[in-house]
Amino acid sequence: MWIVRIALDRPYTFIVLTLLILLISPLVIQRTPVDIFPNVNIPVVSILWNYTGLNAEDGRTHLDRF
Repeated sequence: MWIVRIALDRPYTFIVLTLLILLISPLVIQRTPVDIFPNVNIPVVSILWNYTGLNAEDGRTHLDRF
């Protein structure tokens, strides 16, 4: 409640702070770097498996079940 009391006692202070934030915001937004595709180390699992006598479709469905 202390901030409400200050805002009621000094309304011009909060108006100036609001205007300052509104004026500085575009500058801050332009300077903030944005990376659409950041470098993230995603864990990858590779499986090499020889299974003779099994066609590709059966092998895919067999691996999908695990």
